[in-house]
Amino acid sequence: LLAEAAAQTASEEAKKRAAEADEERKRTAAVQEQAKRDAQAAQEQAKKLQEAADDEKRKAIAAQDAANVSKKKAEEDVKVANDAKEEAERKLKEGIQPVVTPTPEEVRAAKRKVQYREDLFHFAVAGVAGGGKSSLINAFRGLRNKDIGSAATGVTETTLAMARYASPSAEYPYVWYDVPGAGTLKIPDWQYFNAQGLYVFDCIIVLFDNRFTMTDIAILTNCRRFKIPTYIVRSKADQHIRNIMKDMGYDSDDDESEDQKKKLYQDARQQFIQQTRQSVKDNLENANMPDQRVYIVSNEPMLGVVKEKRPRKVIDEIELLNDLIGEAQTRR
Repeated sequence: LLAEAAAQTASEEAKKRAAEADEERKRTAAVQEQAKRDAQAAQEQAKKLQEAADDEKRKAIAAQDAANVSKKKAEEDVKVANDAKEEAERKLKEGIQPVVTPTPEEVRAAKRKVQYREDLFHFAVAGVAGGGKSSLINAFRGLRNKDIGSAATGVTETTLAMARYASPSAEYPYVWYDVPGAGTLKIPDWQYFNAQGLYVFDCIIVLFDNRFTMTDIAILTNCRRFKIPTYIVRSKADQHIRNIMKDMGYDSDDDESEDQKKKLYQDARQQFIQQTRQSVKDNLENANMPDQRVYIVSNEPMLGVVKEKRPRKVIDEIELLNDLIGEAQTRR
């Protein structure tokens, strides 16, 4: 009995120890599993932290890149602005003026000012003061300077505000505008075109007397921008030819034959025409503009042509009148 009891006790002890060992293994396995999970969690956390750090680094790099791009663009913008400023200053020094485009409201206001009508053709006669604009307009309208309804004329500039003159004949639905001469207004030459609202006219006659000026070039340049047809006209040809004749030795008191006077006149006339055409050609070339015909006229012959007479001393009066009428008929 003692042996059986001892054996049973030993067996129970062995079972107990086995159970304890099994329990220890389970605890060890649990600890190991927890350690594994903790290690995995720590690894995942470290990975997340690394990813966050990498993301912050990428953001920092992107922000730096963006800052560099913004800085570069700002530097480029400053350079462009400085270059534009320098270019504008250079052009101003060289006489090349800035381009100013009128707004739609300015165009409408200019049309209201000149009483623009769609059923009429609007000619503007522009140029420097004292060039004979008023007298030429009178001739175009078939009027002498002293006739009722004629444009005021004088030795000095008589037009300080734009004047509007309709053609007397209903056959020609034209309106002529006597534009104040540059030099009478306190505006630079390059602002003359916009200041006078010349961009609303259907055709512009650039009239000059003695010399072609920067104002004339500015008008022609802007007309090209606005696709407005232009006609370059030199006025007072008869006076200039007489002056050349005097330079050649002509004296009205001398007893010269008619043949001699005619020859002297023809020589002076030819010289004046050649000098005028060459002068305009040179001025246009110097301004980098295409060559353009210059019409050489005098008021008396022009008036005679308009009245359908046959004036003797014509130069370009007939061609000018025909071309202007053709322009109006084509554009209307």
